[in-house]
Amino acid sequence: MTDAYIYDAVRSPRGKGRKDGALHEVTAARLSADMLNAIRERSGLEGHAVEDVIWGNATQVMEQGGCLARTAVLASDLDERIPGLSINRFCASGMEAVNLAANQVRAGAGDGYIAGGVEMMGRVAMGSDGAAIAVDPSIAMDSYFVPQGISADIIATEYGFSRDDADALAVESQRRAAAAWEDRRFDRSIVEIKDQNGLSILGHDEYMRPGTDMQSLGALKPSFKDMGEVMPGFDAVAKLKYPHLEAINHIHHAGNSSGIVDGAAGVLVGSKAFGEKWGLTPRARIRQTTKIGTDPTIMLTGPVPATEKALKDSGMAISDIDLFEVNEAFSAVVLRFMQAFDVDHSRLNVNGGAIAMGHPLGASGAIIIGTLLDELERSGKGVGLATLCVASGMGAATIIERV
Repeated sequence: MTDAYIYDAVRSPRGKGRKDGALHEVTAARLSADMLNAIRERSGLEGHAVEDVIWGNATQVMEQGGCLARTAVLASDLDERIPGLSINRFCASGMEAVNLAANQVRAGAGDGYIAGGVEMMGRVAMGSDGAAIAVDPSIAMDSYFVPQGISADIIATEYGFSRDDADALAVESQRRAAAAWEDRRFDRSIVEIKDQNGLSILGHDEYMRPGTDMQSLGALKPSFKDMGEVMPGFDAVAKLKYPHLEAINHIHHAGNSSGIVDGAAGVLVGSKAFGEKWGLTPRARIRQTTKIGTDPTIMLTGPVPATEKALKDSGMAISDIDLFEVNEAFSAVVLRFMQAFDVDHSRLNVNGGAIAMGHPLGASGAIIIGTLLDELERSGKGVGLATLCVASGMGAATIIERV
């Protein structure tokens, strides 16, 4: 098979996903087009340069519906002969777009792709698509559906993570993100977002709270305790699935869970011949891609089996991985990953994560691949693994090797 390489990776700064957020007046199509234009300009692409644009987003309704990928192409400066494919694997949509592009290249179905994703959570609210898994009783009851926050609290209860454990990880995420921005570690990937007059809208991750400490987090009320315990609460549903749990320990809140933000990211993936044609030097080889289904109630444990499968399929061991990016959907997700593989936190999310900077659902998978690549280059390390938990019980992972 043909090797697939990453030639470039860009992302927008993440804006607060609400009406007073800096990116609130920017549409998903416009922000996506900005990413496509940045890749085109930085790489010198002209004409029908890539086979396809594969773009992920999780809430595919209203302005984020109607094959947003194709809309973004038409809103951009790319050649109109380039088609677009919108995909949805919830939080892993951006990663799945990159993985699908890589596997298309590896199979010989085109030499080059632009892949990534977007989510404008302040404009198109999470859950506004009315997903059947949550609202159709015939499906929700059979699958013992609970909201993701309850799932995160189930993980904490099942695997023994305390409120202090979760808060400490959140404080460290904020500290690392602030230090990374101070050290300009994101400079290579960040695309400043400007208005039609060329004036800056946002050039920095807006959601960050660098002054966060254990005391400020300790004052926050658990976000999912009431929906879990007030009858008919979701804790009762969870205990039907996990009768050995006497009670759910509700430890998650806004400060140790991922932020609701707006953002987009793109990755240029191609074969060796693609790079030679456009005079580009590959930055990393995509060594392995993986997706997997998991228990839909606890839901967010997918990074562990996805990583296990990625390692097995690639013939690698956890010790072969130099750096990890594990999406910080909730603190317990990352704590469980470190526990399962005995991975030291010094090798994982070294520049902070979604707790500090936010989790724009459809974009996050592409964001963490780009962040991982930048950090491999900065630190001189060789191999990295990025992984996410996924709604309704799935996981995805990507292993990249610096070249």
